[in-house]
Amino acid sequence: MAMKLRNGIFLAPFHPIDEDPTLCLHRDLELIEHLDKLGYEEAWVGEHHSAGYEIIASPELFIAAAAERTRRIKLGTGVVSLPYHSPLTTANRIIQLDHQTRGRVMFGVGPGLLPSDAFQLGIDPSTQRDRMVEAIEVILKLFAGERVTKKTDWFNLVNATCQLRPYSWPQPEICVASSVTPSGGKLAGKHGFGMLCVAATQMGGYDALAINWKVANDTATENGRKMDPEKLRLVGPVHIAPTREQAFKNIEFGFKKWQRYFNSINPAGQLQPEMQTAESLVEQGVIVVGTPDDAIAQIKRLQAKQGEFGCFLQLAHNWADFEQTKKSYELWQRYVSPVINGANKGREEAFAWATDKDRAATFIGAATSAALNTIQKHQAEQTAKEKKSAAQ
Repeated sequence: MAMKLRNGIFLAPFHPIDEDPTLCLHRDLELIEHLDKLGYEEAWVGEHHSAGYEIIASPELFIAAAAERTRRIKLGTGVVSLPYHSPLTTANRIIQLDHQTRGRVMFGVGPGLLPSDAFQLGIDPSTQRDRMVEAIEVILKLFAGERVTKKTDWFNLVNATCQLRPYSWPQPEICVASSVTPSGGKLAGKHGFGMLCVAATQMGGYDALAINWKVANDTATENGRKMDPEKLRLVGPVHIAPTREQAFKNIEFGFKKWQRYFNSINPAGQLQPEMQTAESLVEQGVIVVGTPDDAIAQIKRLQAKQGEFGCFLQLAHNWADFEQTKKSYELWQRYVSPVINGANKGREEAFAWATDKDRAATFIGAATSAALNTIQKHQAEQTAKEKKSAAQ
């Protein structure tokens, strides 16, 4: 039986600098609430401190608010940039969220994406991946209730422990960000973490998918583990509408604004302008702008490249206005997810069985015969009553 593909969102978020930031943040909360009602399973929320567009500095604060507005959607840090925080305070925040959400929090970790964040904090970007590894290995011990004494060139813990133990056993699910380099795959394989492939459809990221998954599996084998594809999550940008023409019209609202920002922080942004149009990016498979059928084709393309994976996370981008954005997520849940997961297979079989030409003729004939028999029986009863009444 094929693995069920979960639906989710990766909320950086991306907000143009000409919009009111307060309204943007509250609209993000409203979006998560909308996704929960639609039945989406996951939402991951980013951490950024510079560049103006990605305005959530604390995914934990956002998740705490979103958890109060939702019922079942799982909420993940996407990601906590571990080199920016003491491992003890990070562990404590996640454990507190684990209790507040009663186990709905997921702990996504990474080295930090924006170099501008690192520079503002006086951190050499070349040290971030090593510091991420140092931090998570300490956090795992803290989650397990151990006391930790460890001094590095960026943190100092002395007989440190967490006052609370995790609500989830043995700890919240941990996922590590993975894009082009193999560092995320190595860390995931060593500890059995899930993977957040944040550049799954981008140039370089798509090509690295199978490589990084192999790295993770090889590392897992070396450590006596086995990678679970259900914990593999791929991220990609999508906007769908009833027609392709409508989808492209919808993204006139904000695609170019988003693209100017994204290209400025993305090495692939230096490509030739003719390769950067929405139409060209659709042709290259980098983005989906079209119909539910186009989204289905993208998932099948990723499955052909990667094999089965557990969750597809649509990258939140605000290319369209809010109403059309919500509609896109609704169309995915109504028409994309059922096809990918075969949700209507039983219904399709039942429909085909009941409407088969020969079988339908038999059914209709039997129904017609039953109706005629009932009418005839009623008429006979009425005639008998009339005769009995006349005899009296």
